[in-house]
Amino acid sequence: MTLPEYKFLIVSFDGLRPDLIDAVQTPNLARLQRLGSTLAAQRTIYPSETRVAFPSLVAGATSSRHGMVGNKYFDRAIDPQRYVDTADATLLDRLNRDSGGMLMTAPTLGEILGRAGKSVAVLATNTPGTTRLFHHKAEDFGHIRISGHFPEACTPETALLEITNRFGPLPPVPPQGEPDIEAQTLITSVFLEHIWPKCAPDVTVLSYGEPDTASHFNGTGGAKTRLAIAYCDAEFGRVLDWWEAEGRAAGVQIVALSDHGHITAHTRVSVADSLKCVGFNPATAPGSGVDVVVVPGQVGALYLSERSTTQLKRIVKALIEQSWVGPIFTMGRNEVEGVAPGSFASSIVFADHARAPDVYFCFRADDSIDEFGLVGGTFYDNDRRPGLGVHGGLHPKELSSVGILAGSAFHTSNYTSLTPSGVCDIVPTILSLLGLPAPSGMTGRVLRELLVDSETSPSSPLAAPERFETGLNGYRQQLRRISVGRTTYLEGGWVCVS
Repeated sequence: MTLPEYKFLIVSFDGLRPDLIDAVQTPNLARLQRLGSTLAAQRTIYPSETRVAFPSLVAGATSSRHGMVGNKYFDRAIDPQRYVDTADATLLDRLNRDSGGMLMTAPTLGEILGRAGKSVAVLATNTPGTTRLFHHKAEDFGHIRISGHFPEACTPETALLEITNRFGPLPPVPPQGEPDIEAQTLITSVFLEHIWPKCAPDVTVLSYGEPDTASHFNGTGGAKTRLAIAYCDAEFGRVLDWWEAEGRAAGVQIVALSDHGHITAHTRVSVADSLKCVGFNPATAPGSGVDVVVVPGQVGALYLSERSTTQLKRIVKALIEQSWVGPIFTMGRNEVEGVAPGSFASSIVFADHARAPDVYFCFRADDSIDEFGLVGGTFYDNDRRPGLGVHGGLHPKELSSVGILAGSAFHTSNYTSLTPSGVCDIVPTILSLLGLPAPSGMTGRVLRELLVDSETSPSSPLAAPERFETGLNGYRQQLRRISVGRTTYLEGGWVCVS
């Protein structure tokens, strides 16, 4: 049977909560919902951070497979051991070259398509590191990767030169707290007026870096955040107009998504100060006398200098006594429990890569309602004021992500799927529609319930819920997952308050 000649446009909205989509604020995303299929039970991965989620998107697999274990992590495998900020595109390039191409330890969409002789283009306004991670080996295949701000994330140089000659220089990053507006228009125009007419790539990633940055500095429902959402939606409206006029007839399938949601930071704490009070000597880098490296960020990540079970038990015991600590994960003692009493096994959230910290933990979250009427609050550890958006943990609003698919391959006319799905499912679905085999290590599944030509009816995948509990003394934590076939999704994790 001859397969249709599909092309794909993946449009991402960094940090957009699905419950912020409506006909007034996001009329174009709402229009796409009417034209296609909405994944109403779409989830991201843990840690729910951008530079874990987008690698999971392009690898079709969790961090346990691809190795991007946090926006920031401490890498013991490189010499010298060092703290890695994955926002740094130049550092990622060097680490990839030094490791013989193993920055990511699972094949990605760009590599798979490149080896199959297909073309890929990436246009993104995220950090330079995020932009690179969408296709970190674009140089190897002559594929295009363009940042809306950062030349060091762009390849090839000839493509960047053509774009800047035609559209002007890349705009600067706006002042902190101001929505990133100009670059969203740039990448949209570059796709519509240059990339598509000239190349018509088999797969294009068009990634809007908002509303994530605006939410971090203005609150998830703040006026400037809503401005960023509306502006990105309007730019997407230009894309959708093109698709209805031209792209759909050319076989383009649209996938609109977000990498994670946001909840609101309400109570500031200091992980380092709390650990000092119970006898540890923490720092953000190894050094004389340092017994635990604390990776800064909203995802708790602790790397012990002495990796003994005794030391692991000691630090977990100290953590569970803190009022701000949520679920805790360590190396598995069995399929559910970690080696440190009271902790879950990191494998239960698919975060057990060799680069993973000795201890992952979430800040304790709750269902409090913020000043904007949005559900979800949490303790946090950064120097910003309370009331701002954060993510990284296991609250359902952090895990909730946008998923809308439209085109001739998918059910249309405002179809809604209630079957659980996740960011890891997009690439297996694309590969299936292109007639390409998915690598055996992919943890995502083909979204057959959305496919018009699938023998599986839309309602046929069965979801099997799972609940787990563990704890120590008065500390009890719970985790909820749900599976469809062999693919498992995280529904949420929390600490029970007695």
